[in-house]
Amino acid sequence: MAHHKSAIRQHRRSLRRYEINSRNKSVLHTIMRKIRESIKKNDLESARALLPRVISTIDKSVKKGVIKMNTGSRYKSRLSRQVLAIKPVDKV
Repeated sequence: MAHHKSAIRQHRRSLRRYEINSRNKSVLHTIMRKIRESIKKNDLESARALLPRVISTIDKSVKKGVIKMNTGSRYKSRLSRQVLAIKPVDKV
């Protein structure tokens, strides 16, 4: 354990930042899991509705430093392509 005042303060700060980063990362993973499930089910309406929210969440995560910019761009690109590749199901 740290002994200096500044080291103790820094340790407290690192614990707070860890909680915030964990929360932000959890939000990102949850929303991405939801859109991936809708893509897997070929649910076009749900995937299209979720896509703007997912892109917004990815952008916020990049801004907050949870993920890097190129990683966020890669996620957005792949998810957008997957949503566009869903074939609409004909209802008889």
